[in-house]
Amino acid sequence: MAAAPAGAADLAVPATVPAESPMAAPAAAPAPAPAVDPVPAGTAIAVAAYYKARQDQPIWLRNANNIEAARSLVPILKRGELDGLANAPAHAAAVEAALARLPAATPAAALEIEKTISAAWVLYFQALKAPVPGIAFGDPNLAPRPLTPERVLLQVDHAASALSYVQTAARVNPIYAQLRDAAWSQLQVPGGVVDGRLVANLARARMLPQSGRYVIVDNATQRLFMYQDGQLQDSMKVVVGKRATPTPLVVSTISYATFNPYWNIPTDVVRRTVAPAVVKKGVAHLKASNFEVASDWTDQATTVAPDTVDWKAVAAGTQEIRIRQLPGKKNMMGAMKFNFPNADGIYLHDSPLRDLFTKPQRNFSLGCIRLEDAPRLAQWLLGREPVPPSADPEQHVKLPKSVPVYVTYLTAHAENGQVTFAQDVYGLDAAQSASRLAAAN
Repeated sequence: MAAAPAGAADLAVPATVPAESPMAAPAAAPAPAPAVDPVPAGTAIAVAAYYKARQDQPIWLRNANNIEAARSLVPILKRGELDGLANAPAHAAAVEAALARLPAATPAAALEIEKTISAAWVLYFQALKAPVPGIAFGDPNLAPRPLTPERVLLQVDHAASALSYVQTAARVNPIYAQLRDAAWSQLQVPGGVVDGRLVANLARARMLPQSGRYVIVDNATQRLFMYQDGQLQDSMKVVVGKRATPTPLVVSTISYATFNPYWNIPTDVVRRTVAPAVVKKGVAHLKASNFEVASDWTDQATTVAPDTVDWKAVAAGTQEIRIRQLPGKKNMMGAMKFNFPNADGIYLHDSPLRDLFTKPQRNFSLGCIRLEDAPRLAQWLLGREPVPPSADPEQHVKLPKSVPVYVTYLTAHAENGQVTFAQDVYGLDAAQSASRLAAAN
């Protein structure tokens, strides 16, 4: 969003409107309806079908709490373009005009008011929950699911308090709410525009959860955060991927901790460094580095005699083998690691290279995430002292409950209305800005 919507400088988020009964409300002149109906035909048809299947029973006009929920949609929709809703000002105007007609509405007119409000809420909620480009879901259970109008409206219909439900859903999550408030403030000054970096970050922050127990890894600031129901519990530094080998954005689940891990050396590292060293120094180099050749990539792999390997072929890239580093003080995984399903084979892990955590910018890895204090994270995840079951390699310890992990990229941070920006190391803000400009043209 490069510029404020029409009239944005004059828009102010009003205080919550007191609940009113439609019969008791004072007469008011109907507000003019918007010239163009912003509701797609498919949404309008689905909303009409929802009401028809329920004998036109109201949701928003059912009681004072629900009417107040409907009124709260107006300021929510006015800022809706920040939430990804196209034509948001038109939706806000449509709902505002519909509510202004409520005092004198006949039953048939009240039903049309219901449908107008419902259509706007459906489109807004679908925009909030839409997939975010560039984010992979290693755990399909955490991926956004298609939201039919019926499903969206049922959630409001069944809420104990429609007002509370709408306000909570629109907040999205604490990080997102603060970023959006900052962006909305930028639109409130004459000629105000939203910093493009804020818009890019809003899209990425939208995927973060509102409640529960979860881990956030922020590649932009190279920090890990532990959250419980939206409250920050702890944080630590991390080392993430270089610009050439960026840590991907992924949503997945940590289900177990692995003590005494192997380091499975990436095949390109084997080709570029390990194999040439063996060609030059002989297989004794492997033992000196605590390396061994494994038969395959499974947990049941057996060792392979290194003198049976064609090391020149491995160095030339015509043969691939698995080399792993045994557990120990020099192991690049440190004392523990935390796997989570993802297509890129990245994970969280301990590290013996402690000096890297003193650097202000910590982009040094090949993509995996190195932890400043792996035992502290393990204790938080396990709920107890992280003690390995034995000295054997690859000891998997199941967590009491799986914990979602959100590897994201937040260059913008807002607190108490103040916004700070981190360096756009991976160039994602610039790429998204270019994409938006291309789409606009």
